Amino acid sequence: MSHHGATPRAVYDAFDPTRLTQARRLAAMTKKEVAELIGVTPAAVGQYETGVARPRPDLLPRLAEVLDVPLSFFLAGRPTNRLDASMAHFRALRSTPKAQRERALAITEQIWELTYALEKRIQLPAVDLPGFSSGEVDPGVDLPVDPVEAAGELRRRWKLGDGPVTHLVRRMEAHGIVVILPSDADVTAKTVDAFSSRCTRPIAILTPNRANDVYRHRFTAAHELGHLVLHADATGDSKQEREADAFAAEFLTPAASITPLLPPRLDLTRLSELSRIWGVSVKSLIYRCRELGRISDATASRGYQRLHALDGQPGFTPEPVMGFTGEQPSLLAQAYELAEREKGVTIRSLAQELAWHPSRVREILNVPNSRPVLRIVQTQQ
Repeated sequence: MSHHGATPRAVYDAFDPTRLTQARRLAAMTKKEVAELIGVTPAAVGQYETGVARPRPDLLPRLAEVLDVPLSFFLAGRPTNRLDASMAHFRALRSTPKAQRERALAITEQIWELTYALEKRIQLPAVDLPGFSSGEVDPGVDLPVDPVEAAGELRRRWKLGDGPVTHLVRRMEAHGIVVILPSDADVTAKTVDAFSSRCTRPIAILTPNRANDVYRHRFTAAHELGHLVLHADATGDSKQEREADAFAAEFLTPAASITPLLPPRLDLTRLSELSRIWGVSVKSLIYRCRELGRISDATASRGYQRLHALDGQPGFTPEPVMGFTGEQPSLLAQAYELAEREKGVTIRSLAQELAWHPSRVREILNVPNSRPVLRIVQTQQ
């Protein structure tokens, strides 16, 4: 159905209050801020969002402008997947401001909507996660609750053997997980640590780490994978975080494989070599040495200090994520390219269907605006 050129009156007649909440969260604004900008009371905005009242037709264009969405965004009738905080794992829940958390959830809802629109046209890889059956937690699967056992089980299920896991992000996508790496320009990326959500299709959002280090990025991806496998309900407590870390460590460096390779005493040169082979940071290998009883707590502390002093030296410089194609998401962009080729879908037609600005579709798909720029060259008379 075309929402193009929807009139304020038509939008008033089919106003969806949940879309207003979503747009406000995407803009990371409070009801009070929205109220001030459109000239009503905060209580009125609250009533619009609960559906007790509707914004007058003459207010709607201003509301769309303030929240930076097309007017048709507020129309009822499009598929949605409402998320609440219990459905998403945030790495640093306590330190994440509420507005940023709500914005991250709203972005995840949008990712779901875009994925859904593409899935109507293109078959994405089936979700292959234990305990996951089309978004419902499948009670028929007995998955180990112990993070270490669960990591081993997933490695077996994905036929990863007992060596290093290459191209982790691509593998997650191949097993049906939508992975998103927001652009550095996205404000949420700076304030929300990575998080994942069990929608009908699992979604992992890997916010760019400040160090832009591919090994930290891989650990984060494995951590989110741990949440998706282990935790149907997000409580955001430190126990779940520790379990996801334990899962990630065992998934990337299984104890049985890594222990014989770890030096019997702290040897940063050796750990630097292992770091490149296994695709994990030297820091996490020092932690692993301590965890597996190769070194004492005091030696580990000294190791971290020495590592800090080596930062930026050859062999101890962060490797940027951009250098590793297998660690960059491409599932949605590829699905779009296929839909474009086979079904004639365009950014504009998707934007119209979703009632978004085309720039928003491009941003989530990570598709640059490739329209050629017409340059008028003035010739000398």
